Amino acid sequence: MFAIIQAAGWPIYFLLAVSIVAVALIIERFMILRQERIVPGDLLEKVLAAYQAQGVSEEMLDRLGQDSPLGQVLASGLRNYRSSREVMKDAIEETGRAVTHELERFLTTLGTIATISPLMGLFGTVVGMIEIFGSQTPSGSNPIELAHGISVALYNTGFGLVIAIPAMIFFRHFRGRVDGFVVEMEQQGARLVDVVHAERLEHQPSPGARQ
Repeated sequence: MFAIIQAAGWPIYFLLAVSIVAVALIIERFMILRQERIVPGDLLEKVLAAYQAQGVSEEMLDRLGQDSPLGQVLASGLRNYRSSREVMKDAIEETGRAVTHELERFLTTLGTIATISPLMGLFGTVVGMIEIFGSQTPSGSNPIELAHGISVALYNTGFGLVIAIPAMIFFRHFRGRVDGFVVEMEQQGARLVDVVHAERLEHQPSPGARQ
């Protein structure tokens, strides 16, 4: 491995640094973007059961907001359970945008790495070509310098692609995962609004009822 790095020349060190960052981001996003951590399957049912049994309390909202991103969305809706349907939905959507921004953390960096890695490999290729032309002398070419220039050009091009392809695959994968979580949180938030306002309507006295 060390021999390959030596043959690839100094441009390879930039690609090595980028590859380490890409691997770290991929591992971090795999650990964070898990279904049970972002959108627990039974959380909405537990929230509705607690709401129907004991109503809304500040302790319940604090505990729910610390549970998961879905919990933050549901807690923002329950904080406005006495308000109109539109106000409650707006609160859920506003929190949902903030949660989405947090879920997309580092994805832009990973996408940037996928985009610039081939360009960094191309930079190494240019450096190698410069060394190839620099090996030409009036008396002929220096075989050692010529071989080194070719190695720099090819290794950097290949290594740039080796970084870019997995980075783009994982970027697309994580982007799709986040989009799926956002849709699911929107659906569960809408269900919470429907249940809360349906119960409020059931408990409101009819217009013709005696006071």
